[in-house]
Amino acid sequence: MVAQNGKDLLIKIDMTGDGLFETAAGLRATRINFNAETVDVTSLDSTGGWREVLGGAGVKTASISGSGVFKDESTDERVREIFFDGETPDFQVIVPDFGTIEGPFLVSSIEYSGAHNGEATYEMSLTSAGEITFTAFP
Repeated sequence: MVAQNGKDLLIKIDMTGDGLFETAAGLRATRINFNAETVDVTSLDSTGGWREVLGGAGVKTASISGSGVFKDESTDERVREIFFDGETPDFQVIVPDFGTIEGPFLVSSIEYSGAHNGEATYEMSLTSAGEITFTAFP
């Protein structure tokens, strides 16, 4: 895979629950993170005293964060609505030349800021709220 433009990493929201996704905002920086908790099964019989973990166990999570400017009123309003109502709609993350990550997320934080001589900006964080799927690009 060759280098990709960061601007091509997109966060999209299912705005109405009908499966049609719309780009969430004018992102300038985006990050996605996957984690899997480990279940330690180390015992006195563990070879050489090395820690052992139980494969396939533990809780998996995904988190997304982004910052930038909202592209229009409807996406700005929808993100605020999701946060204040505690909704967990489906989101998509498009990773260029890699694939699409999709599933329910909770907007766990949103922050607005701005300078008197610049545009209003935001930062938001999303936390997975159910099963996440990955579809590779052909």
